[in-house]
Amino acid sequence: MSHSFGLVIESLVAVLLLVTIGYCTLLNRRLKRLKADEHSMRAMIAELITATEIAERAIGGLKVTVRECDENLGAQLAAGTTLSAKLAKQVAAGETILNRLTQIALAARPAGAETQTTAAADVAEQAAPAQNPSAQNMSNAKALLAAAQAFSERRRATGLAA
Repeated sequence: MSHSFGLVIESLVAVLLLVTIGYCTLLNRRLKRLKADEHSMRAMIAELITATEIAERAIGGLKVTVRECDENLGAQLAAGTTLSAKLAKQVAAGETILNRLTQIALAARPAGAETQTTAAADVAEQAAPAQNPSAQNMSNAKALLAAAQAFSERRRATGLAA
């Protein structure tokens, strides 16, 4: 019995050794997969770091671009404001010149035209009896305005600049 008992124990040790070898093989495969996953994770982390650096550089470039655009827009806005002020001054000067030209044109009209104008003014005065002085000043201003408009229309029609 002792001989068979020794054989049973040796068989049991052999089976346990085979199970241990199989389990070690299984663990080896798992370790290889983990190492492969570790390498892929390291590669992925390296790619993420690279992408982050690229994004940071792009953000820096965008900040510079925004600053440049802000400066350009500020300069253009200042230039536009200056130009607007110049144009307003030129328009005011043009209106002054137009008023002077209108007065010159009214003064330079021939005598026949003045009599027609005065006759029309006399008819207007008779049609509106007892106007107060401010109303007369208003009608003079309206007449001056009408003359200036007629003068400018004649100049536009002939193509001459006033």
